[in-house]
Amino acid sequence: MTVEETTEVSQVDTSQAMSIAEVHDLTSEIIRECQRVIVGKIEILRDTMVAFLSNGHVVLEGVPGLAKTYMARTFASILGCAFKRIQLTVDTLPSDILGSNVFNQKSGEFWFRKGPVFANLVLADEINRCPPKSQSALLEVMEERQVSTEGVTRKLPLPFLIIATQNPVEQEGTYPLPEAQLDRFMFRLVLDYPTPSEEAEVIRRKHQGEATDLRVLADPSVIVRMQNACKTVYLDEDVINYIRDIVVRTRNDPQILLGGSPRASLVLMGASKTRAAMLGRDYVIPEDVRKLCVQALNHRLVMKPEAELEGLSVDRIVSKILGEVDCPK
Repeated sequence: MTVEETTEVSQVDTSQAMSIAEVHDLTSEIIRECQRVIVGKIEILRDTMVAFLSNGHVVLEGVPGLAKTYMARTFASILGCAFKRIQLTVDTLPSDILGSNVFNQKSGEFWFRKGPVFANLVLADEINRCPPKSQSALLEVMEERQVSTEGVTRKLPLPFLIIATQNPVEQEGTYPLPEAQLDRFMFRLVLDYPTPSEEAEVIRRKHQGEATDLRVLADPSVIVRMQNACKTVYLDEDVINYIRDIVVRTRNDPQILLGGSPRASLVLMGASKTRAAMLGRDYVIPEDVRKLCVQALNHRLVMKPEAELEGLSVDRIVSKILGEVDCPK
């Protein structure tokens, strides 16, 4: 296992409140700065920012060479957050991720050596290549934001985000994530190949020299203040019922074996509030919910075998459900 480390984790001061307008301006500037080095993928950048400000985690799925690692490192650099990368392999142990107690011969005492999860943004590269025991080590980390070892619980720094990557092509020697762990990710984002014009721009930028003067536009305390501001966004009762109806419909759809849990409803609620704040609104509209449904549900729903044999995808079924559920005006 290899670990890359950058900025040290800093103390978080959230005493100053942040307005929705400030959230809108800062997120717009952050995404523009990311686009200085990331060609295209604007929707992926926005959805990752939504997850970060919603205190959620992300699965990035795509073939090698689509800048998944580069994107995570760029985000951490611009956000001024501590970044660590874990290259997960078949022999990765839970202690390689969480940390372990080490004996100090001089003092005659054990001290805890922190694992790479003690950072603000952690890239779990090729998460489906590590065995289930090591995958399970991330369950408490992702849900509780803490690490428990040898009867001692240690809190993780805030903010905290895991970006996990998966290669959808090479499945030999992999361990697919169980539903319980997939459910803890806010979004599953699928990266596609760039368009011909975008690929030409990638080559052009590499030839001319990559930008190395990225601005640091935030820090951990600013991110936490942004997260707190997003929580204040107003959610109308009609929108609450709309989210409920979408998720309940997934449980009753004849082509779905396992529908969305209440966690799916909460994820849609939180992400919709964050998207509204990023767009400068202090209230959620149904369009916020609709724009995030596929990303929030495509890894939570399990289709029936006969639906898979018919060539149906979860994305198509979610789109069909959105067309069936009455949208509030």
